[in-house]
Amino acid sequence: MDALSDHLHMSRALALAERGRGRTNPNPVVGAVVVDAEGVVVGQGAHLVAGGPHAEVQALNAAGERARGSTLYCTLEPCSHTGRTGPCAPSVVAAGIARAVIAMPDPNPRVAGKGLEILRASGIEVAVGVGGHAAERLNPGFLSRIRRGRPFVTMKAAVTLDGCVASAPGARTQLTGARANRLVHRDRAEVDALVIGSGTLLIDDPLLTSRGPYRYRPLVRAVLDRRLRTPPEARLLSTRSAGPVIIMSTPSAAQEMSGRLSALTSRGARVELVGDSGHEPGSFLSAALRRLAELDCSSVVVEGGPTVHDAFWRARLVDRVQLFVTPHLAGKDGLRWDVLPIGTLGSLADSTVRVFGDDVLIEGYVHGVD
Repeated sequence: MDALSDHLHMSRALALAERGRGRTNPNPVVGAVVVDAEGVVVGQGAHLVAGGPHAEVQALNAAGERARGSTLYCTLEPCSHTGRTGPCAPSVVAAGIARAVIAMPDPNPRVAGKGLEILRASGIEVAVGVGGHAAERLNPGFLSRIRRGRPFVTMKAAVTLDGCVASAPGARTQLTGARANRLVHRDRAEVDALVIGSGTLLIDDPLLTSRGPYRYRPLVRAVLDRRLRTPPEARLLSTRSAGPVIIMSTPSAAQEMSGRLSALTSRGARVELVGDSGHEPGSFLSAALRRLAELDCSSVVVEGGPTVHDAFWRARLVDRVQLFVTPHLAGKDGLRWDVLPIGTLGSLADSTVRVFGDDVLIEGYVHGVD
C-alpha cells in the first residue's frame, strides 16, 4: 500500500485506541486494524481494559481467515511476553499477516523490540513510525512511567485576568464556569490520580471526586504533606469509596505527629513516607511521584495552589500545562499565580487555545513525552 493509505489506516487505529482512554492503566491504550490486499478493512480492535484481550488479537479474531496475506496496522509494537494475557506477536504470525505497520516500538523492557523481531524473523514485512508522534501522545502516562519511573504530570490552574487564583490568600474562590467544570470532571474520569498540597487541603477542604462522566477505575487522591498537617476530619477522607486517599509525608513528621498519623490511618488514609521534611521540596516531590508510579499511577493532575505548582515547576517535574483564564479580576488583594507568564504558554509544544463559555483554556506540553 502507498504512504497515504498507511496514514489513513493508522489514523483509524489511533481513533480506535481512544476507546480505551481512562480504562486500561497500567497498560497503554492500543488500536489495531487489519486491511486485506484490496484495501478493505476486515478486522479492527482496541484494548479496553487491563487484563482483557489486546487490540491486535481482537482485530485478528474479527478478520478470521481474511487476515492471511493482509496488513496489520497497530499503534504500538505487539507484545512478546505473557502477562495477564498471552503474547500478541506470535498470534500475528500465526494469523498469516504479510505486512505490519507499527506506529511506535514498545519501550517496556519486557518487549522493547522483541515483538518486532518475532515478526521479522517470520518473514513479515515490518514498517515502524507511521503515526508515531500521535501514538506517543496517546500514552504519555504509560511512556513516562516506563521511561522515567514517574507519572506524567499535568499542572492545572485557573486564574483571573489579573493573574490571581483567589480573591485573597486563604480565600476559597470559584473561578471557572459550568462548561469548564464539565471538562475538568471529564479529565478526572480519565486520570489516575489527583495531587494537591496540604495548604490547598486546609483552605478548600475539597472532595476531589469525579462527578458527571462515568469513571471506570478508582481515583487516587494524593496529598503532599511533609509536615503531616492533614486533619483527620477532612472531607476527602469521607470519599474513600471513590478511591484511595494517600497522604505523602516524611518519617520525621510521622515520628513527631504519631497521634495524627494514627488518626489518619484509622480514618482509612494510606500514609506513605517518601522523604524527609529537611530535604529540598523537589526531592520530596520526585520521591512522591516515584512512589505513585510504583502504585501504578501513570498520570496525575496537580490541582494544588501556587506554592505546590511553583515547586513542581522549579523541580522540572511538569509535563503539560492546563491554564484556564477566567473573566474575573481579583484586585490588589488577590493571590497571584506567578509560576510562569501567561504570554509564554504559546511556546509550549502542541499548544492549543479553546473556549469554554466565558473561560479560555490554554494548554501545551512542556517537552516531549520521552
